[in-house]
Amino acid sequence: MKKFIVNGGQPLAGTVKVSGAKNSTVALIPAAIMADSPVILEGVPDISDVQALIQILRDFNVIVSFEDNILTIDPRNIVNKPMATGIIQSFRASYYFMGALLSRFGEGLVGLPGGCNLGPRPVDLHVKGFEALGAKVTNEQGALHLVTTDQGLKGATIFLDMVSVGATINIMLGAVRAPGQTVIENAACEPEIVDVANLLTKMGANIKGAGTPTIRIEGVDQLHGTTHQVIPDRIEAGTYLTAAAAMGQGVRVENIIYEHIEGFIAKLRQMGLKLDIYEESIYVHPRPDRLEMVNILTMPYPGFATDLQQPITPLLLLAEGRGTIEDTIYPKRVNHIPELQRMGARASVVNDRIQIEGPNQLTGAQVTASDLRAGACLVTAALMAEGQSTIYGVENILRGYDHIIDKFKSLGADIQLVSE
Repeated sequence: MKKFIVNGGQPLAGTVKVSGAKNSTVALIPAAIMADSPVILEGVPDISDVQALIQILRDFNVIVSFEDNILTIDPRNIVNKPMATGIIQSFRASYYFMGALLSRFGEGLVGLPGGCNLGPRPVDLHVKGFEALGAKVTNEQGALHLVTTDQGLKGATIFLDMVSVGATINIMLGAVRAPGQTVIENAACEPEIVDVANLLTKMGANIKGAGTPTIRIEGVDQLHGTTHQVIPDRIEAGTYLTAAAAMGQGVRVENIIYEHIEGFIAKLRQMGLKLDIYEESIYVHPRPDRLEMVNILTMPYPGFATDLQQPITPLLLLAEGRGTIEDTIYPKRVNHIPELQRMGARASVVNDRIQIEGPNQLTGAQVTASDLRAGACLVTAALMAEGQSTIYGVENILRGYDHIIDKFKSLGADIQLVSE
């Protein structure tokens, strides 16, 4: 068992660099197995989700090397085989192998995905898209068996009943080699989708409209290797910006694409924080004496990201007045609130809506990270609190934050990882 020990109240100062996007990387890696020669991904975060994906690749007889955030994937000798259920159930993004295996081999057996417990996240939209392309999908003892008919995959028009990042990417992976044109309507527009589309395009795919609600794909015969730089992680950026806003004495966060977090930045400024925006970085000035309370409503991109509502919650606890957080993407994403209550937060959940009354002075406590972003929330809260906090369940945090201990220490935080 691992845990974080945090002695709160230490001011943060200096510079921290954001790593490559976790939510891009976990889709880029499965996409790479569709190439007929090596794919090199630069800026890959060193997180446990990536290590799990590397193990899956090696199970497929793919040659992999990972050093200095550069991941080289050589799929020339890949062998299609059922995916190990244990690894699949450990994190949700493993479902991208559905589209990748279907495209590469015309068949795949993939265990139903796990990941953070954020409420129902069915794969119905994925299945609907694969079936529209001509695949037959059956549930075999908790695993999805995808297989093409004798006619193979064919381009189709697919309307997503709800905006879904996962389904948009997975259908894109399945469609890039399907003859004819595939049109994905009501597609998600997140930057991570554009990132995956850019990699596939470099590999030889013909994709137009990624980043808009309508994506058009002309099927190609084969895909080849290439080199690709992963975009910066906008959720990690928001996490460090929040910590800097709460406890900073002048912090610069580097490797940021401002346009990817405009909605988040707007809320920080609405609270009264002063930020200097540069081409690839943001400087956060020391927090003013008084912060204005704001209301948060998560929405599909370019709205306020669901993955950032938990990380920003501790900052709202410092603001004056009453505010609410409502997550329209994952309404049950409220598990961080009981843990913050242990630290003395005046926050509650009523009908899936988080209600906050501030300002609050938090006190160190023993808390548990129930999921990845709840963990990021608790780290910032522990940095703000008086006294010592112990955070359990940090395996969830290490799934998505590259060298989080080293980065916070470099800013002056008193935080350490302890293994029991």
